[in-house]
Amino acid sequence: MSDSKKMDIEQIRADFPILHQQVNGKPLVYLDNGATTQKPQVVIDALANYYRTTNSNVHRGAHTLSDQATQMFEDARITMQKFLNAEKSEEIIWTRGTTESINLVAQTWVRSNLKVGDEIIISGMEHHSNIVPWQMVCEQTGAVLKVIPVLDDGSLDYDGYLKLLNDKTKFVAVVHVSNALGTLNPVEDIIREAHKVGAKTLIDGAQAVAHWDVDVQALDCDFYAFSGHKLFGPTGLGVLYGKEALLNAMPPYQGGGEMILHVSFEKTTYNVLPYKFEAGTPNIAGAIAMAAAIDYLNSLDRVALAKHEDALLARANELAAQADGIRLIGTSKNKASVFSFLIDGTHPHDVGTLLDQQGIAVRTGHHCAMPVMEQFDIPGTVRASFTFYNTLEEVDALFKAIEKVKMFLL
Repeated sequence: MSDSKKMDIEQIRADFPILHQQVNGKPLVYLDNGATTQKPQVVIDALANYYRTTNSNVHRGAHTLSDQATQMFEDARITMQKFLNAEKSEEIIWTRGTTESINLVAQTWVRSNLKVGDEIIISGMEHHSNIVPWQMVCEQTGAVLKVIPVLDDGSLDYDGYLKLLNDKTKFVAVVHVSNALGTLNPVEDIIREAHKVGAKTLIDGAQAVAHWDVDVQALDCDFYAFSGHKLFGPTGLGVLYGKEALLNAMPPYQGGGEMILHVSFEKTTYNVLPYKFEAGTPNIAGAIAMAAAIDYLNSLDRVALAKHEDALLARANELAAQADGIRLIGTSKNKASVFSFLIDGTHPHDVGTLLDQQGIAVRTGHHCAMPVMEQFDIPGTVRASFTFYNTLEEVDALFKAIEKVKMFLL
């Protein structure tokens, strides 16, 4: 993409074929990017081209297609390493998604290193994928789960976090950006304080990587997890970054092909990083397409795009303030472009259905974050999540549609 296209939103939108269609007879306004982002044509082409020209299993192949597929697959790992500024490509583990990445860490490093009375800290705004694995580990080890409170504006109670830290704290797992509230957490500070008491850290970056550059070395996190489909890449592919020393010390997560060096009925020896954690045939096409997504993002001015997303959220907040009966859920000063709300006297699912009839795609419900919904004493929210290919006109269209919803339901 040429420099002249970097901040031409219409040119960027032209790169995403799915955006140019009608839904229920209306132009599609896609505002469900927190659930999954749409894919630029270059990602679609990379996926199709692999299957059309190169499809073969990777590693140990004795033929040309296998060699080509292996090179593309491992080049994609290097692309991801550079994207996250990991020290080595061996620190990049391909998984099926954020959920598997978190479970991998929970059932390897954490389960192997915690004992009765040790403590794991998470926050009250976590996605279920960053709650349930730690509950399971606590049941398995006798460790205790501690929860950082969430304040009324949806921000993290940082002082509350500091009070939870002690010499029993062994692991801290927090979300970088809340999927339900949009809150941007001070993860660098969280990590630094955790390390002071000797705890290891995992950051759930599923909602952050699409909005800002992430430098895992600058953060100094021990683990960082996210999903490709939330980063304009394909579904079914996840990333786990881990510090090399920790990954080397961890037992394998799954047994099978690829993660072994030698197998006999007497003893099996395991493969080196990263293959020790990649049992079975990996998502080869997904990794290659993910690299295409990163190359696409790298062609853009991400700082300028982040400012554009801020402007989208600011417009939504402005229009909400002018409208009657709209309650915002998650009003932290530090936020990603997530607009979560309720309309007085309506149920979120009804609102979502009526917005869909007007061509506007949003997410409704608890967003896999039931505890934070319970804190706000609500069944769920309507969530519009913006990204850089959205426009101010689409935000306006959302609010015009909201007014029609109110007329119908109230």
